Amino acid sequence: MGFLGSQKSFPVLSILLLIGAVTAVWMASGTVPALIYYGIQLINPHWFILAAFVLTGLVSLLIGTSFGAASTVGIALVIMARSSDVDPHMIAGAVIAGAYFGDRCSPMSSSAHLIATITKTNIYVNLKNMMTTGLLPLIVASFIYLILSLIYPVQMTESILPSELNRLFELNEIVFLPAITLIALAVFRVEVKRSMLISIVVGFVIAWIVQGYSGLDILRFAVIGFKLEADSPVQSILLGGGMLSMAKVCVIVIISTALAGILAGTNALKLVEDWLKRIRSRSNVFLSTTVIGIAGAAFGCTQTIAILLTHQLVRDKYAQAQLENEDLAIDLEDTVVVLAPLIPWNIAGLVPATILMSDAGFIPFAVYLYLIPVMDWLQFKLHPRQLT
Repeated sequence: MGFLGSQKSFPVLSILLLIGAVTAVWMASGTVPALIYYGIQLINPHWFILAAFVLTGLVSLLIGTSFGAASTVGIALVIMARSSDVDPHMIAGAVIAGAYFGDRCSPMSSSAHLIATITKTNIYVNLKNMMTTGLLPLIVASFIYLILSLIYPVQMTESILPSELNRLFELNEIVFLPAITLIALAVFRVEVKRSMLISIVVGFVIAWIVQGYSGLDILRFAVIGFKLEADSPVQSILLGGGMLSMAKVCVIVIISTALAGILAGTNALKLVEDWLKRIRSRSNVFLSTTVIGIAGAAFGCTQTIAILLTHQLVRDKYAQAQLENEDLAIDLEDTVVVLAPLIPWNIAGLVPATILMSDAGFIPFAVYLYLIPVMDWLQFKLHPRQLT
């Protein structure tokens, strides 16, 4: 049962490895450093909390990883705000909310690819749906962060990060080409693996010609992750990526799908499935998916296990109610994906919180993450729909 369940993970493993390679090559080419460098230049102390949300969201959208966004631009923002009187949990909450904006709807997001794979949907259709359901929560969350920014202006410490990045990398317009290439190919709906491979090639050429790394160095970065060779205070910030960094994620996905297969094969959760069969309204289907997603995130302790457990439990209900696979995919994205980081012991929130020198105190300030399911549920309540 476990082996049969784990087979569902195989199509997504190659994508996960490519994501690791893309992240490392983008660091070597100067794409990620440039995003951080120019983003920090735009920050105003009176908009700092809003800027933290927006800037982290932009970086996460481009690199597709909440952990990567938190450990690069996120930690830089926290350090810049450290000397102010503003609650550090507030900054961490805005950063983590922004990080999961991209983790949810980036074409390079591992969770987005996992959901597209298990629901047998097109990732670009899912991304379009995520933008639709996430737009109003994004506007409301941005307004809340703007109000918090005005009430609690941040007096920033002088950061050495911009000057160090400028010293270590050539930060001209060319270094944005790997990101622009990936976005352009996504617009034209080129197959994701092919898009990432092309972006890696573009980044490889820029890292070689513009940044001066050897071809062997770049290949090494793609496999084991990027690390600055020159001594610098930002060595501990600007590192990571690589296919090996995704090996642990791949193992988690394999084990999680095996666990889901065992639970399905043994009918261990039949009581929950029987309860779901009695639900008749669209709003209650979404609400039940939310509740199961929270329980899965609390029990599984990782976003991946939570996604797979929730999918395993609710998929038959969606089929019985004659809802499309795209409905199931967007409901998973709008519930378990964004709620897993709000479980204090789930690594989806615990890891970035630890990186940002915070703890569960960030949760009330990650407003974007719980606005999405709340607003979705309200929409279903305001436009009731009975199911078969």
